[in-house]
Amino acid sequence: MPPDPDDERNVLGGPLEPCGTDPVTGFYRDGHCTTGPDDLGRHTVCAVVSTEFLAMQRELGNDLSTPRPEYGFPGLRPGDRWCVVATRWLQAYQAGAASGVVLAATNARSLEIVPLEALRQHAVDVPDDISGLE
Repeated sequence: MPPDPDDERNVLGGPLEPCGTDPVTGFYRDGHCTTGPDDLGRHTVCAVVSTEFLAMQRELGNDLSTPRPEYGFPGLRPGDRWCVVATRWLQAYQAGAASGVVLAATNARSLEIVPLEALRQHAVDVPDDISGLE
């Protein structure tokens, strides 16, 4: 049984908000970057993918652009929001190809792999109260 998104927190300490529904993302395909024991890759970073990020993922053997109709996967285009594997996002960050990140929809479990400062540098959702980011 997939985890309940209401039971998970985002990297800012608040409730985990939806990441994307067009296409529907998340390891459990519930629109959230929820994670659980079945999610060995930890798909916890809510990325707003860019051309550069998608190209790097393809080079790493993780082709997110090509449609895979047999899995109901339409392929991603720049600007799509997608729950990506935290280590893959960190690799892209270290290579200078990080995508944007929706902090409110990025699971707090990401912080076990990715430093908050790295996520903050690529945040595309800056909350009204930024005190939690300092």
